[in-house]
Amino acid sequence: MALKFVCVEDYEKHAAKVLPSYALEYYRSGADEEQTLRENRDSFKRWRLMPRMLRGVQNRSMNTTVLGFSVSAPFGIAPTAMQRMAHPEGECATAKAAAAHGIVYILSTIATSSIEEIAAAAPNGNNWFQLYIYKDRQATIDLIRRAERANFKVLVVTVDTAVLGRRLVNERHGFDLPAHLKLGNFNNVDEKSNFQTQKKEGSRLAAYASVMFDPSLTWKDITWLKSITKLPIVVKGVLRPDDAEIAVQHGVSAIAVSNHGGRQLDGVQATIDALPAIVKQVNGRCEIFLDGGVTKGTDVLKALALGAKMTFFGRPALWGLAHSGEEGVKNIIQLLKTEVDVAMALAGCRSVDEIDSSLVLRQELHSSL
Repeated sequence: MALKFVCVEDYEKHAAKVLPSYALEYYRSGADEEQTLRENRDSFKRWRLMPRMLRGVQNRSMNTTVLGFSVSAPFGIAPTAMQRMAHPEGECATAKAAAAHGIVYILSTIATSSIEEIAAAAPNGNNWFQLYIYKDRQATIDLIRRAERANFKVLVVTVDTAVLGRRLVNERHGFDLPAHLKLGNFNNVDEKSNFQTQKKEGSRLAAYASVMFDPSLTWKDITWLKSITKLPIVVKGVLRPDDAEIAVQHGVSAIAVSNHGGRQLDGVQATIDALPAIVKQVNGRCEIFLDGGVTKGTDVLKALALGAKMTFFGRPALWGLAHSGEEGVKNIIQLLKTEVDVAMALAGCRSVDEIDSSLVLRQELHSSL
C-alpha cells in the first residue's frame, strides 16, 4: 500500500523523484553556496514557542484579512515562475487550488500561464500580480493594465532583482525554458516570451533578466507606479528597517520581508530573523508579510507571533503541483491549514488575533531560562 503523504517534506521527496532534472534544479536552487536558502528554514528552528495553557481552545478560527480582503488562512501562495515545468496546467492549477481554499495566489510576471488564463481559471480567486519592472516601460504598463482588467487585486513589486543571483546549478547546466513552453504574459513573437535570443552558455534566465529587467530602479519608481495604478502596492524584497521606513514614506500598502527564497544575494539574513526589526520600525503603518522557508504550520505561527500579517510559501505549492496538479496543491494547502490549526490549539490561541510576541523566544534566550 502506498504511503500517505502527511507533510510538505513527503511531497518534496516525491517531486525530487518525478520532476525533470532541469525543473527540479530550477525550483530547488539557491544563490551561490545556498547559505541563505538553508538559513531560511533553519532559522525558524531557533525561535522557540512558549505556549499558553488552559485557554479554552475548543472553538478556533484562522480566518483573517489581508489588505482588506477576507481569507481563510494567514498564508498564501508566493509567486514562482514557470510552473508548467511541474505540471501541464501549471499556474492555472495552482490558482484554482488557492481559490478553492480561499487564500491568496500571486502570479509571477514570468509565469508560463497568462494573466488572462489565471482570471479564466479562477475568476473568483483572490489573485495578485507580481511585477518585474522591465526596461521597456510600456510593456510594464501593459502588464499592469491587463492585471487591472482581469480583476487582480494587488500589485506585488519585486525590488531585489537588479540582476539575477548566481544560481550555480543553473549556470553549470545552462538552464533554459523548454522549447514547448513560453512565458505566458507575452506574445510568441515578443522576445520577452522566451530565452531563445539570449546567450548560449550559462543560465539563459540570468541572461534574459540582464537584458530585460531594469537595474536603474530607485524609490522614485514606486512613486511612478503609484501614479499609474490604483491597485494596492506591496514592495517585495525588503530586509532592512531603513528600507522599510522608506517604503512606508512612499505610501506602499504592505512590505513583504523576503530574500527571494534564498535565490538572490547569498549570505543575507533569513527572513524570520529580519522580521522583528522591520515590524518595530513600521509600527503598524502598513501591513507586513513574510516569505522564505515556510514549510510548516509552526513556521506560520512563529511569523505571525513576530508581527507578520500574512506568510507566503512558493516551493511547497510546486511540490504539490508536481504530485497531482490542482489536487496536489489543494492537499498542500489543507496540510498547512491542519498544521496551523493544531499549532494554534496547542499554543492556546483561538484566533489569529490572539497570536502575539509572547509566544516566541529566541533559542539562546530560551536556553537561559
